[in-house]
Order: sequence, then structure tokens, then C-alpha cells
Amino acid sequence: MIHPTAIVHPDARIGENVSIGAYSIIGQHVEIGAGTWIGPHVVIEGHTKIGCDNEIFQFCSIGAQPQDKKYVEEPTRLEIGDRNTIREFCSFNVGTSQDAHVTRMGSDNWIMAYVHVAHDCQVGNHTIFANNATLAGHVHVGDWAILGGFTGVHQFVRVGAHSFCGVGTVLLQDLPPCVTVSGNPAAPHGINSEGLKRRGFSADGIAAIKRAYRLLYRSGLRLEEAREQIAALAGEHAEVQAFSDFISQSGRGLVR
Repeated sequence: MIHPTAIVHPDARIGENVSIGAYSIIGQHVEIGAGTWIGPHVVIEGHTKIGCDNEIFQFCSIGAQPQDKKYVEEPTRLEIGDRNTIREFCSFNVGTSQDAHVTRMGSDNWIMAYVHVAHDCQVGNHTIFANNATLAGHVHVGDWAILGGFTGVHQFVRVGAHSFCGVGTVLLQDLPPCVTVSGNPAAPHGINSEGLKRRGFSADGIAAIKRAYRLLYRSGLRLEEAREQIAALAGEHAEVQAFSDFISQSGRGLVR
């Protein structure tokens, strides 16, 4: 159902059973999948593709131009998967030609009010962004990551899968998978054991990840030495492999 006060461009591609609320505006190059609900006063523009069964609440801005002075109106994109909940006053921007030309958000994400996802961000699945969490440009966020309220993530930072940021965290460097951080700047405070339990990790697997954390943050080893020992540990425990790969590939340095 499309509310009579909504404005939907005739070239927009609207799936079956899509609901579009009062005074919402849907642009020419927008595609919205079946079963998606759009609240009132939402603007969806740009080359934006939205999957099925999403909920986008009132006053969101989806697919607007990036807040980047280098952007010159090139036809970059925003892609959003399925079954996401996007609450009030969120803003998601399209990508830029300086990166992959696309901003992406996966599926089954829970995005609370006033969240900003800047240009060229790549967000996985099953994440939770609490109120006012903000991603600068080119940020990558892994599956099941949780950003507490008012978390700010610096451009080009990577946030590992299953990690957890406390309220008001400022991330200036890469956050390894499964690690819990808080503070400004962020400091490590152990691993996200409870989250890993909920997602079916075994007790032995969690213990191995904790050993990897201690090697990185509590052993006094130089970073290269810690990387070598963690890689050896990953050879014995598959659950550590993602942690090992992440710290070996970090480009901005790790939260320390």
C-alpha cells in the first residue's frame, strides 16, 4: 500500500506488498524488495537497492549523496539486504568512486535511531548499532558486531565479527574479532564471551579465543611475536583463525 501523499517516481521498482507511508519520497533509481515497510516522511534516493522484509521508520534519509567533497555526483550505489530494522532519523549514504562505488549493509541488522552509515561502508549481517552510533567513510563491520550508543568509528577502521563496543566508545584503530572495548580512545577489556556462547561457540573454542586475546594484549610480546603465536594457536583451534587473519591484515593498527 502506498499512501496517497507519498511521492514515488514512476521508474522506481517497487516489489509486492511494499508499504510506503505518508509524505515519503522514493526516487527514480530506487528498488525496494517485497514485503518492505517504509514509514512516513522517509526519503529514499540515489541508486539504492533495498531487499525484502525490511522496516524503515520515519524521518530516515536513505541513499543521499555522501558527505565527501571529492564526490562529483557519479552514479554510485547503496545496497541494503533483507529483514533489517532501521529506526528513526537514520542516514545511509551512497558510495564514492574513491572506493568500491557502493555502500553495503547486509541482512538481519538491528539499527537504532540516529545512526549514520557514511559512504563506502561495508556492514555485515546480524549487527546491532545502538542509538547515535556513527560510521565514518570506508569502515568495515563484521557479522554480529555490536556498537553501543554514541560509538564513533574513524574512517577506514575495521570492526571484527562478534566484537562489542561499550557506550561512548571512540574507535580510531582496528578492533579484532570477539574483543570487547570501551573508552575514548577505545581500550580492550577482554572478549565477548557471552555473545560467543549465544552464537553456539564451544567452551573450548571460547577458551582458545581468550588465549589468543591474552597473547595479543596481556603477554608483553611484540606484535609480530604475538601474531606468530596466535597463528600457531589457530592451527590447533579453528575458532581462532578469524582472529589470526584479522590481526595479520590490519591496515590502521590495532586497538591497544
